[in-house]
Amino acid sequence: MQLNNKKKSLISFALYSFIRIFAMKFANQTDMEEKKLTYQDIPTGYPLCFNDECAKKACCMHYQAGLLLPEERQQGPAVYPTAWQDGECKCFCEKRLVQKAWGFTHLYDNVPQRDRAEVRRCVRSFFSGGNGPYYRVHHGENMITPEKQDEIMKILAKFGSTDGIRFDHYVEDWDFG
Repeated sequence: MQLNNKKKSLISFALYSFIRIFAMKFANQTDMEEKKLTYQDIPTGYPLCFNDECAKKACCMHYQAGLLLPEERQQGPAVYPTAWQDGECKCFCEKRLVQKAWGFTHLYDNVPQRDRAEVRRCVRSFFSGGNGPYYRVHHGENMITPEKQDEIMKILAKFGSTDGIRFDHYVEDWDFG
């Protein structure tokens, strides 16, 4: 039985996603202890949490970021106590390392030439705010999370196979959700 190109694309995308997710979960279990979160890692404007009573504080990025607050910082965004509702925090963000990516040099290699302009337009429109965000990711000024990588691969799968398609660079970095 022969599969059409769309089915082949979806199967290869599913396999790519499974392998990447498995690899990230394995890497997170072994490497999280090796890479230490520092105050410089925390994005500007990231809400900090100071709820010492929280049961999930040991694995919450907001709380762990709050522990790194330098003494000279007196104010800024915070997770309010009202976030704790019905026995859980509405702002919980798991402390985890993920494989972020950047660069699109070979992203369109499997797309037929006749569809390349359209798929580039679709990927550019995925990044809200015009061409600027697209080019900042393309040139490494910003990186994209695994979830956004998957969404971009889904766009590509509509136009052809995603076999062997990779972003230019991958970096293990903290996920600030």
